[in-house]
Amino acid sequence: MADLPEIRIGTAEREQALAQLSDHFSDGRLTVTEFDERSAVIAAATTRGQLEQVFADLPAAVPGSPTPAEPARRFQPDWSGRVMAVIPIAALILFFVTGSWLWFLAVPAAGALLFGTDRERKERRRRDRRNDREGRD
Repeated sequence: MADLPEIRIGTAEREQALAQLSDHFSDGRLTVTEFDERSAVIAAATTRGQLEQVFADLPAAVPGSPTPAEPARRFQPDWSGRVMAVIPIAALILFFVTGSWLWFLAVPAAGALLFGTDRERKERRRRDRRNDREGRD
């Protein structure tokens, strides 16, 4: 990435950078405030150089992260968790833009839609445990 810092980036690069930032946040390297500030910078970034500044004080490769040949067995984040992390921020922005507090109702609604009911979560957990046991044998 350091070859051409002024080259323009697209949505895919921003999404990849947000995913990397989320990994650093989940590893405890960033506070909530730092994560929010850096997320805003990534969302507004137009060049590679702007993205590089966000990660300047963070390690390039996350140590202990699974390699593609060795996937993580226990914790495998999916897109629904990442979407749910963005929903409250989006609701807050829409609140300030429109002045309507009804946007905050999107937070529990999105949680219900993304993660389902308690019964569905329990069934999914059982299925995952069963798959883990079968994978070990």
